[in-house]
Amino acid sequence: MTFDVTEVLASALSATRLRVNVLSSNIANAETTHTAEGGPYKRKDVVQTAISMPSDFSNALDRASLAKPSAYAVVEDQSAPRKMYQPGHPDADSDGFVAYPNINVVSTMTDLMSASRLYQANVTALETARRMSSDAQQILVKG
Repeated sequence: MTFDVTEVLASALSATRLRVNVLSSNIANAETTHTAEGGPYKRKDVVQTAISMPSDFSNALDRASLAKPSAYAVVEDQSAPRKMYQPGHPDADSDGFVAYPNINVVSTMTDLMSASRLYQANVTALETARRMSSDAQQILVKG
């Protein structure tokens, strides 16, 4: 089974868009101490897993630059929330501590910038692939 370069890049764009959305949601909810489920917001992460492709070695080099799109899922972080002493806060426990999401805004913002640049790079690669395909078709028509 082979994959067209546009199919691979479209999958990469979709995965990167999901990552950007999840990271943005984490930043927006970094101070959310109470959710509908109860307790603080739980950081979400995108997990990508490569899907192996059956192939023989003779075709491996031909497809070296094209991998099957990866599967991805959004999972909730199960680590303990950050506790801050704020006895006057409405969500404070009996000891005066408020549970905040375990989100480091600085590292999440860095990840968001990286994901945005990756998205840009994939868009550029997709535009280049389409242009090259169009140019190749023009050469075939003229030749």
